[in-house]
Amino acid sequence: MSLHGHRHSQSYRPQSAAPPPRPISHAASASPYYGGTPAPGPAYGAPPPQQGYGAPPPQPGYGVQPPFAGYGRQPPHGADPVLWGHFSRVDADGSGSITVTELRQALINGNYESWDLDTVKMLMNMFDTDRSGTITFSEFVGLWNYIKEWQNCYRMFDRDGSGTIDGHELAAAMRSFGYSLSPLILSLIEQKYASTPIGGVAGPGQAGINFDRFVRACVVVKTLSEAFQRADSDRDGWVQLNYDDFMTPISLPWPYPEKLDYRKQSVEVPGTKKPGQTAHYRNATQPLLTLNSPNTFRSLQDVFLNGLHLAGPGARLLGQRSVVSTTPLKFGDYEWQSWGTVNARRKAVGSGLYKLFQDGTLGHGSLPTVGIWSKNCANWQVIEFACHAYNLVSVSLYDTLGKNAVEFIINHAETTVVFASAQHIPSLLKMSSRTRLVKIIVAIEPLSAEINVILTAWAHEQGIKLMQYDELEELGKANFREIIPTSSDTLATICYTSGTTGNPKGVLLTQGNLANAVHINIYGASFEDQQPLIMSYLPLAHIYERVQELNMVSIGGAIGFGTGDPLRLLEDLQLLKPNFLPSVPRVLNRVVASAMAAGQAGGLKSALFNRALQTKLLRLRATGNNKHAFWDRLVFSKVQAVLGGNLRLVGCGSAPITPSSMEFLRVALACDVIEGYGLTENCGSASRVLPGDPTSAGTVGPPTIGVEWKLVDVPSMEYTSEDKPNPRGEIYTRGACCFSEYYKDEKNTKETVDSEGWMRTGDVGEIDTCGRFKIVDRVKNIMKLAQGEYVAIERIESLYSASPLVNQLYVHGDSLQSFLIGVLIPDPVQLAAIASRVFSTKVTPEDTTALVKATQDPIVNKALLAELSKDNAKNGLRGFEQIKRLHVSLDPFTVENNCLTPTLKLRRKDAYNKFKTEIDAIYAADAKNQSRL
Repeated sequence: MSLHGHRHSQSYRPQSAAPPPRPISHAASASPYYGGTPAPGPAYGAPPPQQGYGAPPPQPGYGVQPPFAGYGRQPPHGADPVLWGHFSRVDADGSGSITVTELRQALINGNYESWDLDTVKMLMNMFDTDRSGTITFSEFVGLWNYIKEWQNCYRMFDRDGSGTIDGHELAAAMRSFGYSLSPLILSLIEQKYASTPIGGVAGPGQAGINFDRFVRACVVVKTLSEAFQRADSDRDGWVQLNYDDFMTPISLPWPYPEKLDYRKQSVEVPGTKKPGQTAHYRNATQPLLTLNSPNTFRSLQDVFLNGLHLAGPGARLLGQRSVVSTTPLKFGDYEWQSWGTVNARRKAVGSGLYKLFQDGTLGHGSLPTVGIWSKNCANWQVIEFACHAYNLVSVSLYDTLGKNAVEFIINHAETTVVFASAQHIPSLLKMSSRTRLVKIIVAIEPLSAEINVILTAWAHEQGIKLMQYDELEELGKANFREIIPTSSDTLATICYTSGTTGNPKGVLLTQGNLANAVHINIYGASFEDQQPLIMSYLPLAHIYERVQELNMVSIGGAIGFGTGDPLRLLEDLQLLKPNFLPSVPRVLNRVVASAMAAGQAGGLKSALFNRALQTKLLRLRATGNNKHAFWDRLVFSKVQAVLGGNLRLVGCGSAPITPSSMEFLRVALACDVIEGYGLTENCGSASRVLPGDPTSAGTVGPPTIGVEWKLVDVPSMEYTSEDKPNPRGEIYTRGACCFSEYYKDEKNTKETVDSEGWMRTGDVGEIDTCGRFKIVDRVKNIMKLAQGEYVAIERIESLYSASPLVNQLYVHGDSLQSFLIGVLIPDPVQLAAIASRVFSTKVTPEDTTALVKATQDPIVNKALLAELSKDNAKNGLRGFEQIKRLHVSLDPFTVENNCLTPTLKLRRKDAYNKFKTEIDAIYAADAKNQSRL
């Protein structure tokens, strides 16, 4: 899943709207200018003009439409009736607030064209004081006066009255504001902000910069100049850059196009269609992002330093709640480490590790691997940052992994050092005889003196050194070395997949893979006035959470770590108040179920809730707008408060979510709720829906800007690229974020990655007429449940089918559901024996009537499921791999009913279709029971 918000470039909104700088006298100062040759006058612009507020309404031409009275609605007391009429005209639904789209209708340029959407959003951000995504009439008045000040300014420099500003007029304006910019910079500004007519032919008033773009250009120049001013502490017009500053230009997220075409979200690459597969598909909004694209990240060092530049060393970065009481367990408020502190700590930890690898204490395998086995915490990220900076390879271990998987990964990755939480250190020591390469265990959190003595002695007996985390930091400070230059090819991590068949596969991901994924995910990102802030509670060992947190780092954000207790998740959210929340269906579905219960309680509150829900759903489906000033305040603010009340963006990944849940979340949370698709092998960054797409629920959107897709025929499952109305086939992806090999696994690598770099996903997809993809099946019948766990359906069927009770068995899993259903065709003899016991009367295998009755009896059904499940433990089936509900039938799968192949293999799709009604009914009944809980 990916990170993005409203469709404009990254910015932190000013605390109040900054009026335009007043033209100044060039004799005012002799301070240096920024961006060009020094000239007299103030260096950083001038005070805002004091005139303009309360002036007569502006004449048509620059920035507004002619005002007129508004449909008989009475203005508020003391309001200008003419201005109220203009506001009422665009407030089409009479809600008392206007959206970005409605505000844009109120604004025109001198050539009667609508304002540039990014400029309208900029103004909306400035004056939307309650952050509702809309502005009220009082906010509109302030905005209107602000525009009038800019009109005065614009008219002064539009000397030929053309309605646009040309290059000469732009230079005069900038000089008057106090910015003496070089001809090159002025030319770049003119190229970026000049209006470009369709076809490239300029008509009257179209050759220069329109009023709205002039406003935006001036605000951008002012913002960049003030950033330089903050760095130029001695005011000599020069800033000294260290190595990090020099090597890392600031990179801001690319903004979305001014207008998104939801009807064409993907484009076919010409000449790529081949027999048996579709053409290659790319994102329609941007050229393909590669590691050679301009102004992009090429390594994780770029990512970190970019965030440091944007945030500044004093801004908060990593926050965590400390334990204030153990009996009962209580946590305090968030305590924060700044960007500067984390930067110093990553260098200390990295220097310490580097010293141990260099002197031979660590590293006796083919890669300098560093294991991490812990729940999410601030030190987890510091270790990862240290690995990125010193060319070390992190190996993440799921906090919930069993000992067999941990042993395999440690040995497979040849890991000699493992950072571990206190609860996992004993497990590492117990398995030390089977993980002989481990030489050092570092406690990732402080140990009590007593526990430290015990564990240190135990480790010593096993030939292992136990270190405290701060001990390693001190070692690094004493043996400090600067960070090591990295490249896009530098290996960053081995991320082991969590599949359920065989041993985990080690996915090799380079710094270039992850850096490209980050730039993909921050496309369109904006958090306006706030520092981006994410809640970290999904496992960092999973690529989904790891990339989401790197996204935050790249744009100067902050990361708040949850306590790790699922029962305290809402408490953590309400205390942290994040504006970005990456999530998964199992968490979001609980929010939906809890909120929907209000609509089923009856009474006035229930009626209001359902009215609000239906009103907002209709608006969402018609326009993509998920905000409503009245209903959001009255009804949905309570739902929003549960998750902290400050969300701007919610990401959903790891498993599919139902379209109905997605729509509910979008209207209830009144923010972007974005679903995406990806695998560990493509850094979880293959696709995502576009914000504001009114019909995207049920899809995973178009390819991201860095990934190509194609669909390849799967004849055995009857999915082809020629299917109507939509092409279907196995999804292949290719891009700079896609891996190139599994570690020490040539066989699986060759089966997954072809000679052209295309990666097989094993998922079957289809592409709709808008260029969006849907996931419809799995090729290998290894599928993911709603909680995110993978299950190997055919293996489970094989284990259950060993029971004498089974004549035939079809196991069904649904990625939108949390449990498996079995369709059992029982052995008549076994069924008769169980039925006799339940009914307390003799039932024979030949008594078809009694057997049919038995298949429909709920007590017999439970007895059959219990009999099937008695060997679950012996077979090593985990809870999510076990059949939880059963449908029993005497109607077998046959070749004649198309459920078996001529070789008597089960045709899964047809088996499902045969029992679809019964399966759907079981899921529906379970959902109904859950809602009652």
